[in-house]
Amino acid sequence: MNKQELSETKQWLIERCQELNFGQITFCTASGEPDLRQPWRTTQTVKLPDGANGPRPEASRADFVLCKEQIALFEKLAQIPDGARVTVEVRLGLPFLLQIEREHKAA
Repeated sequence: MNKQELSETKQWLIERCQELNFGQITFCTASGEPDLRQPWRTTQTVKLPDGANGPRPEASRADFVLCKEQIALFEKLAQIPDGARVTVEVRLGLPFLLQIEREHKAA
């Protein structure tokens, strides 16, 4: 699968991961994708000293083959209910961990 085959919101998420390189991206979901109608945020982690803090090399390319971490992220997002808040931990510009926050009704 290539980047250009993805929806615009999935391409958006890949690009944010590549630009961030290290840190977290938090967003809400809708239909298994980031819901860009809702506010989202990033938390950047900076490696010291002079670590690999710049964007991934393929960030400047219009298209490239997705790696297994990117494919796994989208497979998992497809299983998450609408409105869940998701935090993707990014390492070296790739999704590494996924945290899923759900609301539960009081008893």
